[in-house]
Amino acid sequence: MFFVAGAKNAAAAGRGNERRSMYQKFRDVDILDKKKTVTALKPGEDRAIFLGLGMILSSVMMYFVLGITILRSYADSVWTAEGVCVVHNSTVTADMNCSYNCGSDCWRVSKYPCLQVYVSINNTGRVSRLSHNEETQDASSDCFYVPRCQRDSVAMHTVIMNISERLKVNQQVPCFYDPTEQQETVLLSRLFDHSVVFHSLLWPSCMITGGALIILMVKLTQYLSRLCEEIGKIKR
Repeated sequence: MFFVAGAKNAAAAGRGNERRSMYQKFRDVDILDKKKTVTALKPGEDRAIFLGLGMILSSVMMYFVLGITILRSYADSVWTAEGVCVVHNSTVTADMNCSYNCGSDCWRVSKYPCLQVYVSINNTGRVSRLSHNEETQDASSDCFYVPRCQRDSVAMHTVIMNISERLKVNQQVPCFYDPTEQQETVLLSRLFDHSVVFHSLLWPSCMITGGALIILMVKLTQYLSRLCEEIGKIKR
């Protein structure tokens, strides 16, 4: 009877050890899988963080380039007020000389007609000379439009005459002027207005926001992973 009970106890102990052994194997496999998952996620998380940092750095560089080009030109412009100009006079006064590139170290002279346009701003009686944009104002202080210099002077003449036909007398056109009246010239259009500044800043803003979101999501994922591990340890 003693031997039978001993055998039963030994069998029960063996089954218990076998169960603990199986449980330990499953637990080791589970821990190994978790380690493999963490090992696999670690490089992916690092790459995602580097991607987010790269996007943020690129956005900062784009902001810097835009700041010294478009934003600076927009801030330095004195033609900030928008109004309506009425054309008083649109005439071709004289031929202007320009030079074009005809090859390596080769420059030749061509001519284009100088169109002068005078307008009054907002029916105030103040008559000013109209210029196409800031580049035209810097290139010529007298002519409304400076075409790209080319060999065919007839083509440039045709372009200027078409502009003159469009700017007929008593026609109303939108314009930009200096509200302080320090600059007498009026512009028909601005190179860098509100819409240009908005669209130029839109893409770097989207990029820096996307980079910040990527880094935030990776950090949130890491936090939730650590939180789940701590909860699992407490339950065990």
